[in-house]
Amino acid sequence: MSAALEISNLQKTYANGFEALKGIDLKVEEGDFFALLGPNGAGKSTTIGILSSLVSKSEGSVKICGIDIDEDFSLAKKQIGIVPQEFNFNVFENVEDVLIHQAGYYGIPISIARERATYYLEKLGILDKQHVQMRMLSGGMKRRLMIARALVHEPRVLILDEPTAGVDIEMRRSMYDFLRETNAEGRTIIMTTHYLEEAELLCRNVAIINQGKIVTRGAIKDLLRDLNSETFLLDTQDEIPAGTAIAGYTLRQVEPHCLEVELAKGQDLAPVFAALSQAGVTVVSMRNKENRLERMFVNVLEGAS
Repeated sequence: MSAALEISNLQKTYANGFEALKGIDLKVEEGDFFALLGPNGAGKSTTIGILSSLVSKSEGSVKICGIDIDEDFSLAKKQIGIVPQEFNFNVFENVEDVLIHQAGYYGIPISIARERATYYLEKLGILDKQHVQMRMLSGGMKRRLMIARALVHEPRVLILDEPTAGVDIEMRRSMYDFLRETNAEGRTIIMTTHYLEEAELLCRNVAIINQGKIVTRGAIKDLLRDLNSETFLLDTQDEIPAGTAIAGYTLRQVEPHCLEVELAKGQDLAPVFAALSQAGVTVVSMRNKENRLERMFVNVLEGAS
């Protein structure tokens, strides 16, 4: 499988001497749903800025769908659609015109641009706003429009920088559905996010960047498997007997009908369920106490420091 994005020894040093990127290597395969994670100032936005031509690199190479940006940046840029963090619309332009004008930058005939605008506005649930001025849209609707604008020229790679910032829960879920659908159709998606549960929910692979360096990368499921412990909350139908204990497990009764169970690596919950059942206690639901990817993220950064 060919790479949608291939970065080698990418470096960026600003005029004041600050090293934003210290020689990162990164490869994202075509069709992947990939997360680039890291704290503020880690180098995520600088990397995206280089891909979008807003930031010039100091050293290294970048290939987008096999096209080196130093050899043919115009062709390389056609392969990507970028959704930035900040809104950058003309607030007096109407929604449909935003997409048509964007398509025009790529030489797309207006008839095709109108068809694509209608398609993406409908897919993203804002077709009824196509003749509304930008200033009248909510923040969540503007986020959706930014995704539609990034896709109107049909790029092979979609890059999303904090795509759900300021979006309510209901709209966020519908955006998730759309992103899964467009990824399933073969489009590569690369996203940055501070909502780590999004990465766990949507992405297959991840890289963590910190202080301008990639500190770990791999399949999310593999990185999560390396966690040394995991904590679950069990909600029960029956009151849990005081002092309930199970050999080899760390338990804490949170409420009369809620038990906290810490699992060491390699343990499972079967003995806990069996012991509770024997005590006449029925478990009605189970949930993670904390986001597993967030725990992994903290562990990685602590190990790299």
